[in-house]
Amino acid sequence: MDRFLFFIDLLSAWVGKAFAWLILVLTLGVSYEVFVRYVLSAPTTWAFDFSYITYGAMFLMAGAYTLSRNGHVRGDVLYRLWKPRTQATMDLVLYILFFLPAVLALIYSGWNYAQMSIRFREVSIFSPAGVPVFPLKTLVPITGVLLLLQGTAEIIRCILCIRTGVWPQRLHDVEETESLILQEQRIHAGEQGEQPQAGR
Repeated sequence: MDRFLFFIDLLSAWVGKAFAWLILVLTLGVSYEVFVRYVLSAPTTWAFDFSYITYGAMFLMAGAYTLSRNGHVRGDVLYRLWKPRTQATMDLVLYILFFLPAVLALIYSGWNYAQMSIRFREVSIFSPAGVPVFPLKTLVPITGVLLLLQGTAEIIRCILCIRTGVWPQRLHDVEETESLILQEQRIHAGEQGEQPQAGR
């Protein structure tokens, strides 16, 4: 079962990291626009479309990766005080009641939305450049499928935690800043506590 969960995590991570490179593309594009607009007084006609399409693609495709890292926003004032079984039970109920219906609706409506956009070879109406937007709209149902896969993995994790009382392991490719700060504080507090004993 761990192999299956890690495979889905790896897929989400690969897609998220691949699309994360768009931040570099976005930075270069916006920097170019700023240069030609304010230095050469020759603004482009495509900069606005380019920026929202690039950012939109990056935002959409990062959803499953963020879910795999347990990184979505959660009101965890009470949640972090609960035992793992209670956390898993609450997560499982929320996944079934809210997450699954929302993601299935995203796939269904996103497919229709993307199909129509592709059929008409939709372009942006916000600039005379006529930048194609149908590739971005095609990502909507793909995002839904990736979220459904990762959500399935999360539901399996909840069930395993309810059975065992321990959260199954996740891939650890990056650590959140909060975790690192807390770890350093514990190490620092431990060193301060050991110093007086060493002097005795």
